[in-house]
Amino acid sequence: MGEHRNWPERLHVVTGKGGTGKSTVAAALALGLAAGGRRTLLVEVEGRQGIAQLFGLEPLPYAERRVVTTTGGGEVRALAVDPEEALLEYLDMFYKLGVAGRALRKVGAIDFATTIAPGLRDVLLTGKVKEATTRSKDGRRVYDAVVLDAPPTGRVGRFLNVTEETRKLVKVGPIKTQSEGVASLLRSPMTAVHVVTLLEEMPVQETLDAITELSGLNIPVGRVVVNGARPPLLAGGRVTKAEIKRGLTAAGLPAGTATVNQLTAEAQAHLTRRELEESLRVELAELGRPLIELPLLPDGVDRESLGDLAVRLMQA
Repeated sequence: MGEHRNWPERLHVVTGKGGTGKSTVAAALALGLAAGGRRTLLVEVEGRQGIAQLFGLEPLPYAERRVVTTTGGGEVRALAVDPEEALLEYLDMFYKLGVAGRALRKVGAIDFATTIAPGLRDVLLTGKVKEATTRSKDGRRVYDAVVLDAPPTGRVGRFLNVTEETRKLVKVGPIKTQSEGVASLLRSPMTAVHVVTLLEEMPVQETLDAITELSGLNIPVGRVVVNGARPPLLAGGRVTKAEIKRGLTAAGLPAGTATVNQLTAEAQAHLTRRELEESLRVELAELGRPLIELPLLPDGVDRESLGDLAVRLMQA
């Protein structure tokens, strides 16, 4: 089926400040991109088993497993990348260690290697993502798109800037070659980093900082996704006590002074918040990136609401 018209990249990296719902957005994007007979891979790299929780599954192994079948025969597969397993796979691929690699794990060498050199860990994780993104079978790409639920905005630049991290570790050899291949993919038109935010000051500031950092690293930034957007409850710019009292009376509800005062204070707080949200929207719009708003899900995330978010993303 190939690329989606509105989302033409092959690798979609999704980041955002913790608590903005980036994992939910990544899952919805993978779901949307799989519609119409496509196959997508949803990857997580932080060991949180967030994909399994979102789809109501048991913890995922280090294997590509189908988690959802979509309309038109499409499917979403999921992969929770384990850095230790990725290192064993890497050692076997380049050094044919096989059983010896497993022995290294028993004595704790694998854990030691990935802990002592976080740059190595990131090369292994991004290397696995690159492999899945570029993998072909019988002359056809295995995945039409790969969606990476990436580390949060505060760490995403370092995570994606693998060549710089690797340069500190090795000067030659397969791991240097692999990191250069990853860097090349991440800086190509095949990749886009989408940043998820809420209309709150800290997430918006982290979004602005992350986009500045990624642009400085020549990593392509895609869309800004405003998650949890709430519709305005009040049409006018201000609400008076007299209006609230009239409204309560017309509805046959008690309109005592305490009730009117409390509702007036709540209405004012809502309007103040809306004013802040509008100023943050303007800041985000000034980035000049495509902006998508997804609604607040008051009942939480389930398969149905994920599907609704997927449809909204695909239409944007």
